[in-house]
Amino acid sequence: MVTQETRRRLGRFGVWLAPGTLLDAPVTVQREQFARIEGLGYGSFWTGEPPAASGYGGREAFAQLAVILAATERLVAGTGIANVSMRDAVAMHGGAVTLAEAYQGRVILGLGGASGDRPLTRLQDYLDEMDRAATRILPDVRYPRVLAALGPRAHRLARERTDGVHPFMQPVEHTEVARKALGPEGLLIPHQTLVLDTNATSSRGQMRALLSQGMKNVETPYTRNYRRLGYGDDDLADDRSDRLIDATLAWGDEKAIAARLHEHLDAGADHVLLHPLAPDLKSTVDQLERLAPQLNQ
Repeated sequence: MVTQETRRRLGRFGVWLAPGTLLDAPVTVQREQFARIEGLGYGSFWTGEPPAASGYGGREAFAQLAVILAATERLVAGTGIANVSMRDAVAMHGGAVTLAEAYQGRVILGLGGASGDRPLTRLQDYLDEMDRAATRILPDVRYPRVLAALGPRAHRLARERTDGVHPFMQPVEHTEVARKALGPEGLLIPHQTLVLDTNATSSRGQMRALLSQGMKNVETPYTRNYRRLGYGDDDLADDRSDRLIDATLAWGDEKAIAARLHEHLDAGADHVLLHPLAPDLKSTVDQLERLAPQLNQ
């Protein structure tokens, strides 16, 4: 099965970085840093793309994955996420399957970004179109698909139609919920934001600065899911409570952060993606280098 081979290739830990971090790094720098990441023992590298309507822009997701794959020998490359609002389903499959043919076993397609009325229905229709395209375009080439699923209905769709889920910026208790919803077979690949800083105020401040880039006082799939997990209005105020910040951010020294990452594994994760908050790509990989000895024990 695709998922069994993927688990073997992934190992326990990988890396997720924001599209902006890669946009600011020339490809020559990217190649050097991707090779460093592979040499440190991480099993994967993921990045995403913002929707066109956001105005942020970035490198095209499949072109970026091609740079990652070409610069490394074993690293699995994942989209976290490829946005369904950015391309039609035929183009989405065509991009993923072409890379999967060229780099067998090293591509995972993370999907998300459906919006508007009935987003899950739209996503289900999108998967239908992808499946039809797969019968015509390189039908013998397979790659895992995972959804950016948070709630129970999205988990059900992921279990029925894909190889698993890639939850973003969720506490450990969500990993446990997701594993129960998926059952033992589905891939569970959570993202974990982290700061290598033992000062609570500055660590939480970095996370609050990151969250402040989003919309305030707006209900989103993230806020709805935090409510499902027991967080209330006080936790979800503009600055977010220390309780919620500490649940979604791993901060402290190397040992403390490694402990949080292992909590996700203990809760049922197959592979945990580290997202260090750092000013540039090289500084990010420097943090990954500091953490690697704790993770490889």
